[in-house]
Amino acid sequence: MRAVLLVLIVILLAVGIAKPAFWVAAAVLLFVYVQYGRPGGRGRTRNDEYRAYRDRRDSQNRFERRYRREHRGFGTGQAGGRRQDDRK
Repeated sequence: MRAVLLVLIVILLAVGIAKPAFWVAAAVLLFVYVQYGRPGGRGRTRNDEYRAYRDRRDSQNRFERRYRREHRGFGTGQAGGRRQDDRK
């Protein structure tokens, strides 16, 4: 598919001598190819999106664990950080 796209871009550039509108079409196809079509392009794949989601999730979990250690009672649903069995 990539080879077909590259051939189409070359053909549009060659035909663009007669009609400059074909140069615009070639430029658009080239932009799309560079952004999304070639390996290492800037387009994001599903794996990249999931990896970014997983990194954010893991970072948030690390923060919450650290916060719970430093502030006893965070996440217990009780004010003051005391559990019911700790009350006297």
